[in-house]
Amino acid sequence: MADIKRIGFVGIGNMGWPMAANLVKAGFEVAVRDAVPGRSAQFAGEVGGTAVADAAAAARGADAVVTILPTSKQVAQVAELIAPVLSKGALVIDMTSGQPAKTREIAATLAGKGVAMIDAPVSGGVPRAKTGDLAIMLGGEAGDLDRAEPVLKAMGSSLYRCGGIGAGQAMKALNNLSSAGTFLMGIEVLLIGQRFGLDPATMVDVLNASSGMSNSSQRKFKQYVLNRRFDDGFALELMVKDLGIALEVGRETETPTPFSALCREMWAAALASLGPGHNHTALAQLSEKMAGEILGGNK
Repeated sequence: MADIKRIGFVGIGNMGWPMAANLVKAGFEVAVRDAVPGRSAQFAGEVGGTAVADAAAAARGADAVVTILPTSKQVAQVAELIAPVLSKGALVIDMTSGQPAKTREIAATLAGKGVAMIDAPVSGGVPRAKTGDLAIMLGGEAGDLDRAEPVLKAMGSSLYRCGGIGAGQAMKALNNLSSAGTFLMGIEVLLIGQRFGLDPATMVDVLNASSGMSNSSQRKFKQYVLNRRFDDGFALELMVKDLGIALEVGRETETPTPFSALCREMWAAALASLGPGHNHTALAQLSEKMAGEILGGNK
């Protein structure tokens, strides 16, 4: 297979924009498409590449198409649009945090048209998307992953081959389940400590020097909760979606998940209580509401 030079990029949201920008910076020919009117043109004007009118236009003549969308449902819709115009031998790189079973269905349909697909969801948030330092979890055939590697390395510094198609998405959902659990538990720890008389900022320092350390204690509690910013770039709705995918994988593998199920329900309760449009770190506000205590001392 020929090297990938021309890329159609569908979905330039909070994560997709800096990821596509890094592809432009790396020298790829990038055609961008987003559902938000004017966003593709804004990207082309500010970053480079070419703005196109629809997903089919992004895919026409492309060696690879990158999708990073909210759900697998939207990926399936895009796949239906681009399949007729993709050249045989083209590669679809789905970087959505999607449903493994649905991704396998899409991949099978594309394979019938001579188009390969891999899944490559990411972790690291907007800051690491900007620096090209994302962790990327991969699922697909080895040869397809080899071919995609130069593209992926322009967006991420750590590539993990997890297995066949859908394996990257399963790993991503399970990673977010672990992250969601440690965040929720950590917030409750800070609330208990504050009520006892401990300073929550000092508690975070101690956690980070001790066995209670987590990604949340290192990168979220001080940065987005204690300062009340709640704006790290990852939506609460998307976290709840990913937790649902993780539990779906649990059901498919017949794995008992009592704590994980409770964790997912707590996050869903936060979404129901706060409403859509909130950052995922705002989950802390649900715990605060139940405790009658706001971290930082204001009741």
